[in-house]
Amino acid sequence: MKTEQENKNTSNRRDFIKTSAIAAAAFMIVPRHVLGGTGFIAPSDRLLIAGIGVGGKGQSDIAMFAKSGKADIAFLCDVDDRRAASSVKAFPKAKYYKDYREMLDKEHKNFDAVSISTPDHNHAIQALAAMQLGKHVYVQKPLTHDIHEARILTAAAKKYKVVTQMGNQGASNDGPRQMKEWYEAGLIGDVHTVYAWTNRPVWPQGIPWPDKKAEIPKELDWNLWLGTAPEKDYVDKLVPFNWRGWWDYGTGALGDMGCHLIEAPFSVLNLKYAKEVEASVGSVYVDEFKRGYFPESCPPSSHVTLKFPKTDKTKGDVTLHWMDGGIQPERPAELEANETFGDGGNGTLFIGTKGKMMSETYSANPKLLPLSRNKDIKVKEKYARVKGGADGHYAQWVEASIAGYGKQEVSSPFEIAGPLTEALLMANLAIRSFDIQKTVNGKVTYPGRYMKMLWDNDNMKITNFDEANQFVKREYRKGWNDLIL
Repeated sequence: MKTEQENKNTSNRRDFIKTSAIAAAAFMIVPRHVLGGTGFIAPSDRLLIAGIGVGGKGQSDIAMFAKSGKADIAFLCDVDDRRAASSVKAFPKAKYYKDYREMLDKEHKNFDAVSISTPDHNHAIQALAAMQLGKHVYVQKPLTHDIHEARILTAAAKKYKVVTQMGNQGASNDGPRQMKEWYEAGLIGDVHTVYAWTNRPVWPQGIPWPDKKAEIPKELDWNLWLGTAPEKDYVDKLVPFNWRGWWDYGTGALGDMGCHLIEAPFSVLNLKYAKEVEASVGSVYVDEFKRGYFPESCPPSSHVTLKFPKTDKTKGDVTLHWMDGGIQPERPAELEANETFGDGGNGTLFIGTKGKMMSETYSANPKLLPLSRNKDIKVKEKYARVKGGADGHYAQWVEASIAGYGKQEVSSPFEIAGPLTEALLMANLAIRSFDIQKTVNGKVTYPGRYMKMLWDNDNMKITNFDEANQFVKREYRKGWNDLIL
Protein backbone atom coordinates (compact mmCIF):
# COMPACT_ATOMS: atom_id res chain seq x y z
CA MET A 1 0.00 0.00 0.00
CA LYS A 2 1.30 3.47 -0.87
CA THR A 3 2.00 5.95 1.86
CA GLU A 4 0.31 9.34 1.89
CA GLN A 5 3.52 10.91 0.57
CA GLU A 6 3.67 8.49 -2.36
CA ASN A 7 0.20 9.44 -3.48
CA LYS A 8 1.17 13.06 -3.93
CA ASN A 9 2.04 14.07 -7.47
CA THR A 10 5.31 15.85 -6.79
CA SER A 11 6.20 19.05 -8.60
CA ASN A 12 9.58 19.88 -7.11
CA ARG A 13 12.77 18.10 -6.23
CA ARG A 14 12.47 18.06 -2.46
CA ASP A 15 9.09 16.32 -2.57
CA PHE A 16 10.32 14.00 -5.30
CA ILE A 17 13.34 12.89 -3.28
CA LYS A 18 11.07 12.05 -0.32
CA THR A 19 8.81 10.00 -2.58
CA SER A 20 11.82 8.29 -4.17
CA ALA A 21 13.24 7.30 -0.80
CA ILE A 22 9.96 5.69 0.28
CA ALA A 23 9.64 3.90 -3.04
CA ALA A 24 13.21 2.66 -2.87
CA ALA A 25 12.63 1.26 0.61
CA ALA A 26 9.51 -0.57 -0.56
CA PHE A 27 11.41 -1.91 -3.55
CA MET A 28 14.04 -3.45 -1.28
CA ILE A 29 11.64 -4.98 1.24
CA VAL A 30 8.65 -6.27 -0.77
CA PRO A 31 9.16 -9.15 -3.25
CA ARG A 32 9.20 -7.89 -6.85
CA HIS A 33 6.43 -10.21 -8.04
CA VAL A 34 4.13 -8.88 -5.31
CA LEU A 35 4.82 -5.27 -6.31
CA GLY A 36 4.09 -6.07 -9.91
CA GLY A 37 0.68 -7.61 -9.24
CA THR A 38 -1.15 -10.26 -11.23
CA GLY A 39 0.52 -11.31 -14.44
CA PHE A 40 3.88 -9.72 -13.60
CA ILE A 41 6.86 -11.41 -15.28
CA ALA A 42 9.88 -11.79 -13.03
CA PRO A 43 12.77 -9.46 -13.93
CA SER A 44 15.00 -12.52 -14.19
CA ASP A 45 13.11 -13.35 -17.39
CA ARG A 46 12.39 -10.02 -19.06
CA LEU A 47 13.14 -6.33 -18.53
CA LEU A 48 10.20 -3.92 -18.27
CA ILE A 49 11.23 -0.57 -19.75
CA ALA A 50 9.71 2.91 -19.52
CA GLY A 51 10.74 5.22 -22.35
CA ILE A 52 11.11 8.97 -21.81
CA GLY A 53 11.27 10.64 -25.21
CA VAL A 54 9.91 8.08 -27.66
CA GLY A 55 9.98 9.91 -30.99
CA GLY A 56 12.90 10.12 -33.41
CA LYS A 57 15.95 8.55 -31.79
CA GLY A 58 13.83 7.50 -28.84
CA GLN A 59 11.58 5.57 -31.21
CA SER A 60 14.51 3.61 -32.63
CA ASP A 61 16.00 3.07 -29.17
CA ILE A 62 12.96 1.40 -27.66
CA ALA A 63 12.44 -0.59 -30.87
CA MET A 64 15.96 -1.98 -30.48
CA PHE A 65 15.34 -2.89 -26.85
CA ALA A 66 12.21 -4.77 -27.88
CA LYS A 67 14.13 -6.44 -30.71
CA SER A 68 16.50 -7.96 -28.16
CA GLY A 69 13.72 -10.41 -27.32
CA LYS A 70 14.29 -9.93 -23.60
CA ALA A 71 12.52 -6.62 -22.97
CA ASP A 72 8.98 -5.31 -22.95
CA ILE A 73 8.14 -1.64 -23.47
CA ALA A 74 5.78 -1.09 -20.55
CA PHE A 75 5.38 2.72 -20.53
CA LEU A 76 5.83 5.57 -23.00
CA CYS A 77 6.35 9.23 -22.16
CA ASP A 78 6.75 12.17 -24.52
CA VAL A 79 5.88 15.86 -24.39
CA ASP A 80 4.90 15.84 -28.08
CA ASP A 81 2.05 13.58 -29.16
CA ARG A 82 3.08 13.96 -32.81
CA ARG A 83 6.54 12.55 -32.17
CA ALA A 84 5.21 9.77 -29.95
CA ALA A 85 2.56 8.55 -32.39
CA SER A 86 4.64 5.84 -34.08
CA SER A 87 5.79 4.37 -30.78
CA VAL A 88 2.25 4.46 -29.37
CA LYS A 89 1.13 2.50 -32.44
CA ALA A 90 4.05 0.06 -32.20
CA PHE A 91 3.48 -0.65 -28.49
CA PRO A 92 -0.29 -0.43 -27.96
CA LYS A 93 -0.16 -2.11 -24.54
CA ALA A 94 2.22 0.50 -23.14
CA LYS A 95 0.54 3.21 -21.07
CA TYR A 96 1.27 6.71 -22.30
CA TYR A 97 2.23 9.79 -20.24
CA LYS A 98 3.30 13.30 -21.11
CA ASP A 99 5.04 14.22 -17.85
CA TYR A 100 7.86 11.88 -16.82
CA ARG A 101 7.44 12.98 -13.19
CA GLU A 102 3.87 11.75 -13.15
CA MET A 103 4.89 8.47 -14.78
CA LEU A 104 7.67 7.83 -12.28
CA ASP A 105 5.48 8.77 -9.35
CA LYS A 106 2.51 6.61 -10.34
CA GLU A 107 4.18 3.67 -12.07
CA HIS A 108 7.61 3.19 -10.50
CA LYS A 109 6.64 -0.21 -9.08
CA ASN A 110 5.68 -1.50 -12.49
CA PHE A 111 8.92 -1.29 -14.48
CA ASP A 112 12.60 -2.06 -14.00
CA ALA A 113 14.47 0.34 -16.26
CA VAL A 114 14.22 3.68 -18.05
CA SER A 115 15.41 4.74 -21.51
CA ILE A 116 15.97 8.50 -21.92
CA SER A 117 16.11 10.02 -25.41
CA THR A 118 15.17 13.64 -24.79
CA PRO A 119 17.03 16.90 -25.64
CA ASP A 120 20.34 17.23 -23.80
CA HIS A 121 19.20 19.82 -21.27
CA ASN A 122 16.79 17.42 -19.54
CA HIS A 123 18.90 14.24 -19.50
CA ALA A 124 20.32 14.69 -16.01
CA ILE A 125 17.12 15.39 -14.08
CA GLN A 126 15.30 12.50 -15.75
CA ALA A 127 18.15 10.02 -15.30
CA LEU A 128 18.79 10.94 -11.67
CA ALA A 129 15.10 10.70 -10.79
CA ALA A 130 14.98 7.18 -12.25
CA MET A 131 18.22 6.11 -10.57
CA GLN A 132 16.99 7.30 -7.18
CA LEU A 133 14.08 4.90 -7.63
CA GLY A 134 16.51 2.05 -8.22
CA LYS A 135 15.92 1.92 -11.98
CA HIS A 136 18.56 0.90 -14.49
CA VAL A 137 19.04 3.67 -17.05
CA TYR A 138 20.01 4.01 -20.69
CA VAL A 139 20.68 7.66 -21.59
CA GLN A 140 21.29 8.98 -25.08
CA LYS A 141 24.54 10.80 -25.78
CA PRO A 142 25.81 13.12 -24.57
CA LEU A 143 25.12 11.93 -21.07
CA THR A 144 24.41 15.46 -19.80
CA HIS A 145 24.33 19.13 -20.79
CA ASP A 146 26.72 20.35 -18.04
CA ILE A 147 29.97 19.13 -16.48
CA HIS A 148 28.41 19.26 -13.01
CA GLU A 149 25.55 17.03 -14.12
CA ALA A 150 27.95 14.46 -15.59
CA ARG A 151 29.83 14.24 -12.31
CA ILE A 152 26.54 13.82 -10.41
CA LEU A 153 25.32 10.96 -12.62
CA THR A 154 28.68 9.20 -12.53
CA ALA A 155 28.54 9.15 -8.74
CA ALA A 156 24.84 8.24 -8.69
CA ALA A 157 25.36 5.07 -10.75
CA LYS A 158 27.67 3.75 -8.06
CA LYS A 159 25.57 5.01 -5.17
CA TYR A 160 22.29 3.52 -6.35
CA LYS A 161 23.89 0.36 -7.79
CA VAL A 162 22.03 0.42 -11.08
CA VAL A 163 23.13 -0.73 -14.55
CA THR A 164 23.88 2.25 -16.77
CA GLN A 165 24.65 2.72 -20.45
CA MET A 166 25.12 5.81 -22.61
CA GLY A 167 23.77 5.65 -26.15
CA ASN A 168 27.09 5.80 -28.00
CA GLN A 169 26.67 2.53 -29.89
CA GLY A 170 30.19 2.56 -31.28
CA ALA A 171 31.46 1.61 -27.82
CA SER A 172 30.08 -1.87 -28.53
CA ASN A 173 31.61 -2.12 -32.00
CA ASP A 174 34.57 -4.39 -32.71
CA GLY A 175 36.67 -1.33 -33.62
CA PRO A 176 37.67 -0.09 -30.14
CA ARG A 177 38.56 -3.62 -29.05
CA GLN A 178 40.62 -4.29 -32.16
CA MET A 179 42.48 -0.99 -31.79
CA LYS A 180 43.19 -1.78 -28.12
CA GLU A 181 44.70 -5.09 -29.20
CA TRP A 182 46.84 -3.43 -31.88
CA TYR A 183 47.96 -0.73 -29.51
CA GLU A 184 48.80 -3.08 -26.67
CA ALA A 185 50.72 -5.27 -29.15
CA GLY A 186 52.91 -2.22 -29.86
CA LEU A 187 51.99 -1.82 -33.53
CA ILE A 188 52.03 2.00 -33.41
CA GLY A 189 54.23 2.61 -30.37
CA ASP A 190 53.23 5.16 -27.72
CA VAL A 191 50.32 7.43 -28.69
CA HIS A 192 50.86 11.08 -27.87
CA THR A 193 48.38 12.81 -30.23
CA VAL A 194 44.84 12.06 -31.39
CA TYR A 195 42.61 13.86 -33.91
CA ALA A 196 38.83 13.50 -34.11
CA TRP A 197 36.73 15.37 -36.68
CA THR A 198 33.19 15.63 -38.04
CA ASN A 199 31.20 17.25 -40.82
CA ARG A 200 28.53 18.21 -38.27
CA PRO A 201 26.66 20.44 -37.60
CA VAL A 202 24.03 19.52 -40.17
CA TRP A 203 21.59 21.99 -38.59
CA PRO A 204 21.77 25.81 -38.40
CA GLN A 205 24.41 27.28 -36.06
CA GLY A 206 26.06 30.66 -35.74
CA ILE A 207 22.73 32.43 -36.16
CA PRO A 208 20.60 34.88 -34.13
CA TRP A 209 17.64 33.68 -32.07
CA PRO A 210 14.43 34.13 -34.12
CA ASP A 211 12.67 37.40 -33.25
CA LYS A 212 9.23 36.09 -34.13
CA LYS A 213 7.40 33.76 -31.79
CA ALA A 214 5.11 31.10 -33.22
CA GLU A 215 1.96 29.33 -32.15
CA ILE A 216 2.63 26.30 -29.97
CA PRO A 217 1.33 23.11 -31.62
CA LYS A 218 -1.59 21.70 -29.66
CA GLU A 219 0.14 18.32 -29.40
CA LEU A 220 3.23 19.80 -27.70
CA ASP A 221 3.53 20.68 -24.02
CA TRP A 222 6.04 23.54 -24.40
CA ASN A 223 6.53 24.00 -20.65
CA LEU A 224 7.51 20.35 -20.21
CA TRP A 225 9.76 20.49 -23.29
CA LEU A 226 11.59 23.50 -21.82
CA GLY A 227 12.05 21.72 -18.51
CA THR A 228 15.23 23.10 -16.96
CA ALA A 229 15.86 25.64 -19.75
CA PRO A 230 15.10 29.38 -19.42
CA GLU A 231 11.56 30.60 -20.08
CA LYS A 232 11.23 31.54 -23.77
CA ASP A 233 8.51 31.90 -26.37
CA TYR A 234 8.05 29.00 -28.75
CA VAL A 235 9.67 29.52 -32.17
CA ASP A 236 9.45 27.56 -35.40
CA LYS A 237 12.13 25.08 -36.45
CA LEU A 238 13.46 24.45 -32.95
CA VAL A 239 11.53 21.24 -32.26
CA PRO A 240 12.18 18.42 -32.98
CA PHE A 241 15.84 18.66 -34.10
CA ASN A 242 17.39 22.10 -34.49
CA TRP A 243 17.59 22.62 -30.72
CA ARG A 244 21.02 20.99 -31.02
CA GLY A 245 22.50 24.28 -32.20
CA TRP A 246 21.32 26.36 -29.21
CA TRP A 247 23.26 26.37 -25.94
CA ASP A 248 20.13 26.45 -23.76
CA TYR A 249 19.17 22.98 -25.01
CA GLY A 250 21.93 21.35 -27.02
CA THR A 251 25.67 20.83 -26.97
CA GLY A 252 26.45 21.38 -30.65
CA ALA A 253 28.51 19.11 -32.87
CA LEU A 254 30.58 17.94 -29.90
CA GLY A 255 27.51 16.65 -28.10
CA ASP A 256 26.14 15.02 -31.21
CA MET A 257 29.26 13.31 -32.56
CA GLY A 258 31.98 13.60 -29.92
CA CYS A 259 30.78 10.58 -27.95
CA HIS A 260 31.00 8.49 -31.13
CA LEU A 261 34.43 9.71 -32.23
CA ILE A 262 36.30 10.25 -28.96
CA GLU A 263 35.12 7.05 -27.25
CA ALA A 264 37.90 5.05 -28.93
CA PRO A 265 40.74 7.23 -27.58
CA PHE A 266 39.21 6.93 -24.11
CA SER A 267 38.91 3.16 -24.47
CA VAL A 268 42.28 2.51 -26.10
CA LEU A 269 44.35 4.94 -24.02
CA ASN A 270 42.34 4.80 -20.78
CA LEU A 271 41.87 8.58 -20.74
CA LYS A 272 39.95 10.10 -17.82
CA TYR A 273 39.78 13.84 -17.14
CA ALA A 274 41.49 16.60 -19.15
CA LYS A 275 43.78 19.09 -17.41
CA GLU A 276 43.72 21.96 -19.93
CA VAL A 277 41.77 23.14 -22.95
CA GLU A 278 41.96 25.81 -25.64
CA ALA A 279 39.70 26.60 -28.58
CA SER A 280 39.18 28.63 -31.72
CA VAL A 281 35.87 29.01 -33.55
CA GLY A 282 34.64 29.90 -37.00
CA SER A 283 33.41 33.44 -37.62
CA VAL A 284 30.14 34.69 -39.10
CA TYR A 285 30.26 38.15 -40.68
CA VAL A 286 26.99 40.04 -41.05
CA ASP A 287 28.48 43.01 -42.91
CA GLU A 288 31.83 44.33 -44.09
CA PHE A 289 34.31 43.85 -41.22
CA LYS A 290 31.37 43.29 -38.87
CA ARG A 291 31.52 40.00 -37.06
CA GLY A 292 28.20 38.63 -35.85
CA TYR A 293 27.73 38.10 -32.15
CA PHE A 294 25.34 35.23 -31.41
CA PRO A 295 26.18 33.88 -27.94
CA GLU A 296 22.98 31.82 -27.74
CA SER A 297 23.99 29.73 -30.74
CA CYS A 298 26.85 27.25 -31.15
CA PRO A 299 29.44 28.38 -33.74
CA PRO A 300 29.51 27.07 -37.34
CA SER A 301 32.88 25.38 -36.77
CA SER A 302 35.51 24.92 -34.10
CA HIS A 303 38.92 23.47 -33.29
CA VAL A 304 39.50 22.47 -29.68
CA THR A 305 42.67 21.09 -28.11
CA LEU A 306 42.42 19.06 -24.91
CA LYS A 307 45.40 17.77 -22.95
CA PHE A 308 45.06 14.64 -20.82
CA PRO A 309 47.48 13.47 -18.14
CA LYS A 310 49.61 10.37 -18.59
CA THR A 311 47.71 7.09 -18.08
CA ASP A 312 48.73 3.49 -17.52
CA LYS A 313 48.54 3.10 -21.31
CA THR A 314 50.74 6.06 -22.29
CA LYS A 315 54.25 7.25 -21.50
CA GLY A 316 53.26 10.89 -21.24
CA ASP A 317 50.44 13.39 -21.71
CA VAL A 318 48.05 12.94 -24.63
CA THR A 319 46.92 15.86 -26.79
CA LEU A 320 43.50 15.43 -28.38
CA HIS A 321 42.34 17.71 -31.21
CA TRP A 322 38.63 18.07 -32.00
CA MET A 323 37.50 19.65 -35.28
CA ASP A 324 33.94 20.20 -36.52
CA GLY A 325 32.09 22.08 -39.22
CA GLY A 326 33.90 20.13 -41.95
CA ILE A 327 37.41 21.10 -40.77
CA GLN A 328 39.83 18.17 -40.93
CA PRO A 329 43.43 17.61 -39.83
CA GLU A 330 46.20 17.37 -42.37
CA ARG A 331 46.08 14.08 -44.23
CA PRO A 332 48.70 11.65 -42.92
CA ALA A 333 51.68 11.25 -45.23
CA GLU A 334 51.10 7.48 -45.10
CA LEU A 335 47.69 7.85 -46.78
CA GLU A 336 47.70 7.81 -50.59
CA ALA A 337 46.15 10.76 -52.44
CA ASN A 338 42.89 9.01 -53.33
CA GLU A 339 42.48 6.89 -50.19
CA THR A 340 39.63 7.87 -47.85
CA PHE A 341 40.56 9.67 -44.63
CA GLY A 342 38.32 8.31 -41.88
CA ASP A 343 34.98 7.77 -43.60
CA GLY A 344 35.24 10.99 -45.57
CA GLY A 345 33.25 13.27 -43.27
CA ASN A 346 34.15 11.88 -39.86
CA GLY A 347 37.03 10.02 -38.31
CA THR A 348 39.58 9.47 -35.56
CA LEU A 349 43.36 9.33 -36.02
CA PHE A 350 45.87 7.99 -33.48
CA ILE A 351 49.49 9.12 -33.86
CA GLY A 352 52.09 6.98 -32.11
CA THR A 353 55.85 6.90 -31.96
CA LYS A 354 55.97 3.94 -34.37
CA GLY A 355 52.94 4.45 -36.56
CA LYS A 356 49.35 5.58 -36.97
CA MET A 357 45.87 4.08 -37.02
CA MET A 358 42.47 5.52 -37.89
CA SER A 359 38.79 4.63 -37.69
CA GLU A 360 35.41 5.86 -38.91
CA THR A 361 32.19 6.91 -37.16
CA TYR A 362 31.30 4.53 -34.30
CA SER A 363 34.99 3.47 -34.35
CA ALA A 364 34.12 1.27 -37.31
CA ASN A 365 36.62 -0.21 -39.78
CA PRO A 366 39.89 0.56 -37.97
CA LYS A 367 42.98 0.57 -40.17
CA LEU A 368 46.71 0.84 -39.70
CA LEU A 369 48.58 3.34 -41.87
CA PRO A 370 49.79 2.92 -44.52
CA LEU A 371 46.87 0.75 -45.56
CA SER A 372 49.26 -1.89 -46.91
CA ARG A 373 50.02 -2.79 -43.26
CA ASN A 374 46.54 -4.26 -42.86
CA LYS A 375 47.25 -7.23 -45.13
CA ASP A 376 49.44 -9.10 -42.68
CA ILE A 377 48.22 -8.19 -39.18
CA LYS A 378 48.72 -11.07 -36.78
CA VAL A 379 47.52 -9.94 -33.37
CA LYS A 380 45.66 -12.36 -31.14
CA GLU A 381 42.10 -11.44 -30.16
CA LYS A 382 42.26 -10.40 -26.51
CA TYR A 383 38.95 -8.65 -25.81
CA ALA A 384 35.58 -10.33 -26.18
CA ARG A 385 33.37 -8.82 -28.87
CA VAL A 386 29.82 -7.65 -28.26
CA LYS A 387 27.34 -9.76 -30.18
CA GLY A 388 25.84 -7.58 -32.90
CA GLY A 389 28.43 -4.81 -32.52
CA ALA A 390 26.84 -1.35 -32.44
CA ASP A 391 23.33 -2.81 -32.65
CA GLY A 392 24.20 -5.16 -29.81
CA HIS A 393 24.72 -2.15 -27.54
CA TYR A 394 21.01 -2.28 -26.71
CA ALA A 395 20.71 -5.98 -25.94
CA GLN A 396 23.90 -5.78 -23.89
CA TRP A 397 22.28 -3.25 -21.53
CA VAL A 398 19.03 -5.23 -21.38
CA GLU A 399 20.83 -8.45 -20.44
CA ALA A 400 23.07 -6.70 -17.90
CA SER A 401 20.03 -5.06 -16.30
CA ILE A 402 18.27 -8.40 -15.99
CA ALA A 403 21.40 -9.90 -14.41
CA GLY A 404 21.69 -7.00 -11.95
CA TYR A 405 24.29 -4.44 -10.95
CA GLY A 406 27.89 -5.61 -11.25
CA LYS A 407 27.04 -8.98 -12.79
CA GLN A 408 27.67 -8.32 -16.51
CA GLU A 409 29.84 -5.84 -18.38
CA VAL A 410 28.42 -3.02 -20.49
CA SER A 411 30.41 -0.99 -23.00
CA SER A 412 29.57 2.55 -21.88
CA PRO A 413 28.64 2.59 -18.17
CA PHE A 414 28.55 6.00 -16.54
CA GLU A 415 31.92 5.19 -14.98
CA ILE A 416 33.31 5.60 -18.51
CA ALA A 417 30.60 7.73 -20.13
CA GLY A 418 30.75 10.37 -17.40
CA PRO A 419 34.42 11.35 -17.89
CA LEU A 420 34.01 11.08 -21.67
CA THR A 421 31.04 13.46 -21.55
CA GLU A 422 32.95 15.84 -19.29
CA ALA A 423 35.74 16.07 -21.89
CA LEU A 424 33.25 17.13 -24.56
CA LEU A 425 31.61 19.63 -22.24
CA MET A 426 34.98 21.08 -21.25
CA ALA A 427 35.64 21.63 -24.95
CA ASN A 428 32.29 23.42 -25.13
CA LEU A 429 33.24 25.49 -22.10
CA ALA A 430 36.24 26.81 -24.04
CA ILE A 431 34.09 27.42 -27.13
CA ARG A 432 31.45 29.32 -25.15
CA SER A 433 34.11 31.40 -23.42
CA PHE A 434 34.86 32.89 -26.84
CA ASP A 435 31.70 34.98 -26.53
CA ILE A 436 32.27 36.29 -23.01
CA GLN A 437 32.26 40.10 -23.24
CA LYS A 438 33.84 42.70 -20.98
CA THR A 439 33.90 46.46 -21.38
CA VAL A 440 37.25 48.05 -20.53
CA ASN A 441 37.58 51.83 -20.83
CA GLY A 442 34.49 51.94 -22.99
CA LYS A 443 35.80 49.27 -25.37
CA VAL A 444 34.23 45.81 -25.72
CA THR A 445 36.78 43.03 -25.23
CA TYR A 446 36.67 39.22 -25.36
CA PRO A 447 39.07 37.97 -22.67
CA GLY A 448 38.22 34.29 -23.15
CA ARG A 449 39.54 34.08 -26.69
CA TYR A 450 42.76 32.36 -27.73
CA MET A 451 43.90 31.36 -24.27
CA LYS A 452 44.77 28.09 -22.56
CA MET A 453 42.38 27.28 -19.73
CA LEU A 454 43.70 25.24 -16.81
CA TRP A 455 41.33 22.77 -15.14
CA ASP A 456 41.21 21.80 -11.46
CA ASN A 457 39.44 18.46 -11.76
CA ASP A 458 38.83 17.84 -8.05
CA ASN A 459 37.09 21.19 -7.62
CA MET A 460 35.59 21.27 -11.14
CA LYS A 461 36.79 24.74 -12.04
CA ILE A 462 38.98 26.67 -14.44
CA THR A 463 41.71 28.22 -12.32
CA ASN A 464 42.99 31.00 -14.60
CA PHE A 465 39.76 32.43 -16.08
CA ASP A 466 36.94 32.44 -13.57
CA GLU A 467 34.32 33.74 -16.01
CA ALA A 468 34.43 30.37 -17.80
CA ASN A 469 33.14 28.57 -14.71
CA GLN A 470 29.60 29.78 -15.37
CA PHE A 471 29.45 26.98 -17.93
CA VAL A 472 30.33 24.22 -15.46
CA LYS A 473 26.91 24.34 -13.81
CA ARG A 474 23.97 26.31 -15.18
CA GLU A 475 20.99 27.70 -13.31
CA TYR A 476 17.77 25.80 -13.87
CA ARG A 477 14.48 27.53 -14.55
CA LYS A 478 12.26 28.40 -11.59
CA GLY A 479 10.18 25.42 -10.66
CA TRP A 480 12.90 23.07 -11.91
CA ASN A 481 15.85 24.55 -10.05
CA ASP A 482 15.90 22.02 -7.21
CA LEU A 483 15.67 18.94 -9.39
CA ILE A 484 19.32 17.93 -9.12
CA LEU A 485 21.58 17.94 -6.11
